[in-house]
Amino acid sequence: MSDDVPVAAAPDGVRPGEAAADPAGRPADRPWTALWVTALALPPLALLAAASWFGRWVRPGADDWCFLPRVRDDGISGLVGQFYLDDNGRVANALLVGVYAKFPIAGHQWYPVVSGSLVLAVLWAVAVLALRRARLRTPRGMPLLLAAMTTALFLFATPNTYKTFYWPAASVSHTLPPVLACAALVPLLLAAGRRGRALAIAVAVLMAAFLATLSEETAIVAVMVLLAALVVSGRVVPAAERGFVRLWCAGGIAGTVAGALVLITSPGSTNRRERFGAETTFLLAPDSLAASLRAFAEITVTVVTTWQYVGAVAAGVLLGLLCRRADGTTPRPPAHWWLLTSAGLVTLLVSGYLCAVIAYPVFGDRVSDRSANRLWNDYLLLYVILLVGAGALLGLAARRYARRTAPAKAVCAALCVLVCVGPAIALTDLGTATRSRAEKWDAQDRRLREGAAAGERVLPYERLVISQMLEPFSAGGEQYWPGGCVADFYRLDRVTDGARGH
Repeated sequence: MSDDVPVAAAPDGVRPGEAAADPAGRPADRPWTALWVTALALPPLALLAAASWFGRWVRPGADDWCFLPRVRDDGISGLVGQFYLDDNGRVANALLVGVYAKFPIAGHQWYPVVSGSLVLAVLWAVAVLALRRARLRTPRGMPLLLAAMTTALFLFATPNTYKTFYWPAASVSHTLPPVLACAALVPLLLAAGRRGRALAIAVAVLMAAFLATLSEETAIVAVMVLLAALVVSGRVVPAAERGFVRLWCAGGIAGTVAGALVLITSPGSTNRRERFGAETTFLLAPDSLAASLRAFAEITVTVVTTWQYVGAVAAGVLLGLLCRRADGTTPRPPAHWWLLTSAGLVTLLVSGYLCAVIAYPVFGDRVSDRSANRLWNDYLLLYVILLVGAGALLGLAARRYARRTAPAKAVCAALCVLVCVGPAIALTDLGTATRSRAEKWDAQDRRLREGAAAGERVLPYERLVISQMLEPFSAGGEQYWPGGCVADFYRLDRVTDGARGH
């Protein structure tokens, strides 16, 4: 995919095929600028490549132990039926889980590569199309830089990268859903003519319904974003496009409602509410709402004090400093930038709090704990994207009021590199830990398979914990789950605690 954003038409005085000139008479697309901007995308891309390479050491754990034997014995449709009838009603979630569980070990090994590539590709496409739609020209490499930096920060600046990126069950539920929501923007940004607009609306409806049965938290974030878009559309969307945009937003909300109805009315959702003791009532209890607010405040402090997210602002500032209009002139901040900024902040805070509210009855105070940070990802992507947008506004303002922008460009370029250092070190350590677990896991896998083949019905299992993942015999050996699923996977009657010598 080319990430050079083309000009719709040549400006006055410039012949077709020539680069537009800026006020100083220099080419708008200078090769040197394109070169160093593209080079800045290499560190976050290297992070993604290294993390994907380490994925070959990922092995099943926690919930995956229960998914694998079900898909092996009953297929993907069996897992979908289990989710809908017994577990939670999330049929789309079961479908995606079934896809990787169909290939037990290989599915876990390839999942990081596939999911990481998907995140990058979606964000890259959205960046290219959004800049084109805004009729902004940028140096080659800028959309790639924006996508790569957003991807790296979203996946690797979190407190627990393993659960965000490597654990497929958590990624399917909380990492991929917001990315799929962004993918629905592609038909919107490409829409031209009645058929294109009809297709965009249809995709919005279907994707929203899919997300509602994939992740309740992402569905909430998507609805809040769509409502905010409806509120600000009268001020920021051109009159010619306003009706279409509002219909697209309404379609997304309607699709979410339809999917939510499928989820809520499912037998699995009813069972889940009963398991957690009148969850709906507890959800709106004053104590629960207050505790959810405290938990969200703790999450907010953790996220805001994670300094690596400044890389998103730096990439946005570079965008604001380097973009130009189609006629070569310098763009100004949007007339209603304050409205966009306020709407984005309110949407982020409200949706984040609501996500904490619906998760609290199940996770309790662990909602704000590092072990449950995967729950934050449903709105964390929105946070990173808003930081990029805020940086772009700062860059546009700097061009208007600062005499020289070279120092700002140098600082932002340095930050884009520096923010990748910490995650690179953490990824190296995590890769070592993941490889160590894989070697022990493979040895134990051979032992259990050989024992089962020899007719053994009860065998010891040694806990192989990584990044606070649940294993059988946790809580001092008292917690058996998911020991029953491990036994099912190896066709045993039961596994015992290997640490106790049983």
